[in-house]
Amino acid sequence: MGCILDTVDSPKDIKDLKLEKLNQLAREIRKKIVETVAKTGGHLAPSLGVVELTIALHRVFDAPRDKIIWDVGHQAYAHKLLTGRARRFHTLRQQNGISGFPKRSESPYDALDTGHSSTSISAALGMAMAMHMKGDKSKVIAVIGDGSMTAGLAFEALNNAGHLRRDLIVILNDNEMSISPNVGALSSFLSRKLTGRLATRLKKEMESFLKRSDLGENIWAVLKKSEDSLKSLLTPGMLFEALQFEYVGPIPGHHLGTLIETLENVKNIPGPVLVHVLTKKGKGYGPAERHPDLFHGLGPFDVATGKPVVSSSPKPPTFTQIFSQTLIRLAKDDPRIVAITAAMPAGTGLNAFQEALPDRFFDVGIAEQHAVTYAAGLALEGLKPVVAIYSTFLQRAYDQIIHDVCLPNLPVVFAIDRGGLVGDDGPTHHGAFDLSFLRIIPNMLLMSPKDENELQHMLFTAINHKGPVAIRYPRGHGMGTSLDWQLKNLPVGKGHVEKEGKDLAIIAIGPHVRMAMNAARELDALGIKAMVINARFAKPIDRGLIVKAARDTGRIITVEENALIGGFGTGCIECIMDEGLCNVSIRRIGLPDRFVEHGNQDSLRRDVGLDAQTIVKAAKELLRTQEASGKSTTKVHSLHA
Repeated sequence: MGCILDTVDSPKDIKDLKLEKLNQLAREIRKKIVETVAKTGGHLAPSLGVVELTIALHRVFDAPRDKIIWDVGHQAYAHKLLTGRARRFHTLRQQNGISGFPKRSESPYDALDTGHSSTSISAALGMAMAMHMKGDKSKVIAVIGDGSMTAGLAFEALNNAGHLRRDLIVILNDNEMSISPNVGALSSFLSRKLTGRLATRLKKEMESFLKRSDLGENIWAVLKKSEDSLKSLLTPGMLFEALQFEYVGPIPGHHLGTLIETLENVKNIPGPVLVHVLTKKGKGYGPAERHPDLFHGLGPFDVATGKPVVSSSPKPPTFTQIFSQTLIRLAKDDPRIVAITAAMPAGTGLNAFQEALPDRFFDVGIAEQHAVTYAAGLALEGLKPVVAIYSTFLQRAYDQIIHDVCLPNLPVVFAIDRGGLVGDDGPTHHGAFDLSFLRIIPNMLLMSPKDENELQHMLFTAINHKGPVAIRYPRGHGMGTSLDWQLKNLPVGKGHVEKEGKDLAIIAIGPHVRMAMNAARELDALGIKAMVINARFAKPIDRGLIVKAARDTGRIITVEENALIGGFGTGCIECIMDEGLCNVSIRRIGLPDRFVEHGNQDSLRRDVGLDAQTIVKAAKELLRTQEASGKSTTKVHSLHA
């Protein structure tokens, strides 16, 4: 049998395929996804779980005229394969290759740029309303996982959709709920048959007929109540019916015939409809089925065993691991310490905390806003909450940080993982803005460690601080720095001079202190003596140290893996300008004012000019420029690729 996937350039190529061929296509898609992700890494288990659903959606609906929106985008690999990207699929998540998430600039079939969860229903409702206003009869379908339904945004959208009553189809991809086969089969049968075109028309006609008289109105109320009671008894749809959605399901998510028949019926139902589909994460690949959490998002692995491809040379522990083990150590000595995650226990390292201290661990689901305010409530009653969260996801709880934590000055610690460029997940996941958006908030203490040893001291300092603290650290392995056993409080708002120098000062924050030291050694070989300062704190910034360095050298280079606008370098400029210094030349090195694409972390850093060579180049140019200008006025420049 020939490879059907090789003949598919768009969804039109699957419209006339028989069920047997569609099932073969599903097997080929799974094989392609497994083989590709084994080499590139990616979100494997979620995409394997929706292969049949994806085929059914593209078989029934007419994308891109009909809009199919994939919430988060973790499950969009089969969609990419069916929409003209099969021949480039081997470039998945590689620099200059196709994105791991839906991306409108990549394909007209990608209706929404996604990467963060729970946005699909809101966006879909907006599209549906716009189409209604334009008289466009196209369909809008949002595919959302059960995990994403834990976020309040999803329910805000459902509530609004029920009120507006526009045509909208929401597919709830449920890969966790346990329903016995008999009940599931009966519910599936009822949903398919009672939502068919004939049944729907008869139902509407009967409603219209009976409502013409008072007696008929009463009969219809009894019949409607009986139908609702049956649905509530046999299905978990009562909540969605209360939100004014027509509830359909649960139906088996790996039975193409059932999926296609149900979707064909559903697309003719007016108003908002929710189709509840039961799927299995990792479907078709044994290791992913057995361990869907481990295969949700992963790096390269061996297809035969499912084991990750590990470098032969040992590597230092990651910053995440150091945070985790330090927090457990501190919590064992202080019963007031509790840990909170928003559905990321493994990614943030809190799975180890959960095992060690389960009664003091809280996973609130994909609900970052709630996580922050929940932490505020814990702090108000004397506990010491630590909220471990990725930088990019902390953006979702900005108002809660300001209003519920910083305004009342509560001792909540934010352990901000993935600060800076994260690599293959791309612009939706880069932690590019946290130094900028956190340093402007009153009462916030903001710091970033140069290495894993400093991280443990910063966590100790944060736990003992009387107000809100954020510690920002990167994705990836540490420096291999030895760890002090005795933890210490760092002096708040004080940086540290790592190397003396008279010609210029390089002020770096976070792991780029090491890069600054490497650049300083290169400059030493050229006869240029550079001071290197480990800032440690982005707020409060060490004003005294920075102003002294500016006065002594007259030349400043700041280095950060954060947006230059409003970032750490901007804070240094503010210090210097506030002191009225007018004979200082300043260069800022950081992330450019654009969204950085996906790719290897080191390659991306080189592309944006975050490396020792850029610092050396900036130092040379500073010296030449200032000598030519005669040190007349303060000059500020930004450096990036």
